[in-house]
Amino acid sequence: MEAVPISLAVVVVLVLIALAFDFMNGFHDAANAIATVVSTRVLKPHQAVMLAAFFNFAALFVFQLKVATTVGRGIIDPGVVDHYVVFGALVGAIAWNVITWYYGIPSSSSHALIGGLVGAAVAKAGIWSLIAPGLLKTVAFIVIAPLLGFALGAAFLLTVSWLFVRSTPARTDKWFRRMQLVTCSLYSLGHGGNDAQKTVGIIWMLLIAAGLAAPDSVPRWVVIACYLTIALGTAFGGWRIVKTMGQRITKLKPYNAVCAELSGSATLFVATGLGIPVSTTHTIAGAITGVGAAQSVSAVRWGIAGNLVLAWVLTIPCSAFIAAVAWWLGLQVF
Repeated sequence: MEAVPISLAVVVVLVLIALAFDFMNGFHDAANAIATVVSTRVLKPHQAVMLAAFFNFAALFVFQLKVATTVGRGIIDPGVVDHYVVFGALVGAIAWNVITWYYGIPSSSSHALIGGLVGAAVAKAGIWSLIAPGLLKTVAFIVIAPLLGFALGAAFLLTVSWLFVRSTPARTDKWFRRMQLVTCSLYSLGHGGNDAQKTVGIIWMLLIAAGLAAPDSVPRWVVIACYLTIALGTAFGGWRIVKTMGQRITKLKPYNAVCAELSGSATLFVATGLGIPVSTTHTIAGAITGVGAAQSVSAVRWGIAGNLVLAWVLTIPCSAFIAAVAWWLGLQVF
C-alpha cells in the first residue's frame, strides 16, 4: 500500500490530540486510583489526586515500554498507519471517553483507544490490517483482568480476616488506614505504567509513519510527555466516577479497600510486565467486587456491576464505529 506523506504540521497537531487523549485518560481514570481512599476518608479528594498524580509520573522510572510496543506495533499493521488512521483512532477514543464521563460510567480509556485503532484501520484496509496475536491478548484481558482482580481481592480479604481475627476493630482500622496510603500509591504506579504507555505507542506509531522515529526506539521526549500529561489529567480528577467506584458497587472500609487496591495493583503490574494494555477500570472494579463478594454475596450491588460490564462490552465496538466515521470524515476534510 502506497504511503501517504505526512507534513510536520499535521504530525504536531496529531501529537497534541494524542496528548489531549492522554490527559483525558488520567482525568477519566483518576477515580480508579482514588475512589477507595477518598470513600474511606483516609485522604481528602485533593490530597488523593496529588498522590495519584505523583505516582502516575513515577511509573516512568519503573516499567519497561512493553505496552507501548504492543500498541505501536502489535495491534494493527504498521504499513496501514497514516495520519488519517491516527486521527480516526484518537477521535473514536476521545469521543467515547467524553460520552461515558458525562454519564458517570467508568468505562475503559484503554479499550476505547484499541477500538479506535481497530475501527480506523479496518475502515481503511479491512480486517486483514489487524494483528491477531496482539489484538486477541488485549481482548482476552477484558475478561481476565477483572476476574484476576476479583479472585485476588477475595483471597486477600479472606487472608486479612484470618490474620486479624483477634484484633480490635479500632486497632485494625488504624493500621489499615495507614496501609491504604501504600496500596493507593501502588495502584497509581500501575495505572501510570500501563495507561501512559498506550499514548506513547500511538505517538510512536505516528512518528514511524512520518519517518521521524525508528521502529526499534521510542523517542525519550514522547515517553516523558505522556507520563507528565497523564499525571496532570489525574491531578484534575474525574469526580463524576468516584462515587460509582467508591461506594455504589459495595461498601468499603479501610481493610477491604486495602485488599481491593493491592489485588488491582498486582494485576496491573503483571499485565504491564507482559506488555498487555489492560483497563484499570475493569481491574479495580473486579477487585472491589471480589472483596465485597468475599464478605457476602448480598454485599455487592450486582445490578450496578452488571451495568458496568455492559458498558465495557460496548466500548470497543462503539469507539471503533466512531473512529471509522472519523477516518472517513478526515479523508473528506484534510
